Amino acid sequence: MAPELQASLLIVLCALLPCVFGGDPQGGWLEAHATFYGPPAGTIGGACGLEEFKQTYSPYTTALSPALFNNAASCGACYEIKCVNTTGQCKAPQKSITVTATDLCPTGDGKWCAPPRAHFDLSMPAYLRIGEYKAGVIPVNYRRVPCMRKGGERFTISGHQYFNLVTVSNVGGSGDVKKVEVNAEGDEKWTQLKRNWGEKWETNEKLSGKSLTFRVTTNDGKTVTSQNVAPKSWQYGQTFEGRN
Repeated sequence: MAPELQASLLIVLCALLPCVFGGDPQGGWLEAHATFYGPPAGTIGGACGLEEFKQTYSPYTTALSPALFNNAASCGACYEIKCVNTTGQCKAPQKSITVTATDLCPTGDGKWCAPPRAHFDLSMPAYLRIGEYKAGVIPVNYRRVPCMRKGGERFTISGHQYFNLVTVSNVGGSGDVKKVEVNAEGDEKWTQLKRNWGEKWETNEKLSGKSLTFRVTTNDGKTVTSQNVAPKSWQYGQTFEGRN
């Protein structure tokens, strides 16, 4: 390939990839700071509504500042983070960790999480992989990366006959869900669910007694269809595993 064509392709790739995974065209890394929260075993839950899925995401999770959280649109996204200060704050300078966004960082401190700052409030196990406990807050570089998940997307259905609330978890790829649709057996059309909060999506359509097919679209434009993932006999409170 001619050098000028290679250069053109690199320019195009650098322009497009940050739009999907949130990186800087000059190497893919952006600047932020990180703190930690929770007990040593790690925490999960909060504003993304994923408290029932500790085994899926723990212990390497993070709360995001509002600038990154984007009104829950970033729930489930994965970030590669590395400590960049070498004056005693970093336990392993330039060593990176990958974490999943599962919560919103509180802004009450008026500093680190307050808009428009990009900030990560890491679980303690994640923080201690890269930062010294005594430092408390460390400068980091970060970038969006694909989420590597075991198994398929999971759909947990709660509510009642006239209100269905579906929690979507274990989503691969970009990890952050943009749209959820359901097709109930016998229906000709897809029903688009509305984000209730976090990764909980709602519809008032009558779904009970019908097998269900879910279609999930992530913010990178990838769509995954899980055909007949819930059988006719499904009950509220159950979780069903589809594709990824």
